[in-house]
Amino acid sequence: MVRLLAVMLVLAGMAMGQDVTTLKLGTSLVLVPAMVRTKAGEPVFTLQAKDFIVTDDGVEQKVRMEDDNGAEPLALVVVLEAGDTPENKFGDYGALKIMLDAVVGGAEHQVAVVGFDSEAAVVQPWTPDLDVTEDALARIETGDGGAASLDAIEMAVGMLQTQPLKYRRAILLVSETVDRGSHAKMYDALRAVSDGNTVIYSLGYSSTRATVFHGGDSGEPPPPHGCMGKAATEDLEGNAVAPPGNTKAQGSHANSKTLQAYDCLALLAPPLALAKAAVLAAMNGFRANVPQTAAKISGGEYFKVENGKAMVKDLQKIANRLPNRYYLSFTPSATHPGLHAIGVKLREPREGVVVEARTGYWEDGK
Repeated sequence: MVRLLAVMLVLAGMAMGQDVTTLKLGTSLVLVPAMVRTKAGEPVFTLQAKDFIVTDDGVEQKVRMEDDNGAEPLALVVVLEAGDTPENKFGDYGALKIMLDAVVGGAEHQVAVVGFDSEAAVVQPWTPDLDVTEDALARIETGDGGAASLDAIEMAVGMLQTQPLKYRRAILLVSETVDRGSHAKMYDALRAVSDGNTVIYSLGYSSTRATVFHGGDSGEPPPPHGCMGKAATEDLEGNAVAPPGNTKAQGSHANSKTLQAYDCLALLAPPLALAKAAVLAAMNGFRANVPQTAAKISGGEYFKVENGKAMVKDLQKIANRLPNRYYLSFTPSATHPGLHAIGVKLREPREGVVVEARTGYWEDGK
């Protein structure tokens, strides 16, 4: 059964071009960062693992709570857009140094910096020295107007996966909301953002330019017969979509093939309907707002940047909230390759208390 599910997903276009380490079938621990707070924004500290219900594709899991991570080693990649839009205010990035001091505290840490415009590049490799990091932030210059944010996230996730397992993994992303120029295919981007142990905190600002996500279809045609044999020019509801050669609407084509794959899988495993919905929501989310969607999937937090002063306040919030999260974990009771939908809620709901947590993770079919 597992092999059949894996083959169907590959045929549906989920074969990945980049060698990124992801969760393996039936073997890995899924980390679920969760923030619990009142409507006033105050964190709730008194909960235990038994107070949470965590579901994987709708099926409740046996949950553990990791020890307090405040003193655990931290690996952090700061990912900054070097665009040429008026909204990109590089002078405000100086506040990042203060934020980094507050986040790492006295814990063992490694910090790296990635800058991007239409291309992503490592500005500063891993270093424990925050003064070196500050110098790297100051070296980022105005870019060429591109915004390959998903390429930059992929690069950051790959860097984090080189760090020892004892390190918590986090990304701080500062970018405009819509991707302009990534080379990543949509599934590659979703796979990277859904890395099971990386939390993404993001600050996004709107661009006045007409923008579009450039990542395209996975390039794998559906098989000619059986459940996946429906014409790729028609979605599951019978609506016309562009064929593979039409780059103007490749996103619609990719959506239709993803829906087809998960509908076929759902015939064998009905809970996958939730995974299908999660995939579609993620892809649509990437087109609308990359930093917000990345934060939501990973269990981090998103802030909309209005101006420089607001950015400083938001960075202070991230510094305060990062160590105040619960870190739940579970070993999946069922497996299938691709995106899993995670649900987190309190077993006994409390009036005025809000739970924000990771909404998905990617499982490899190998």
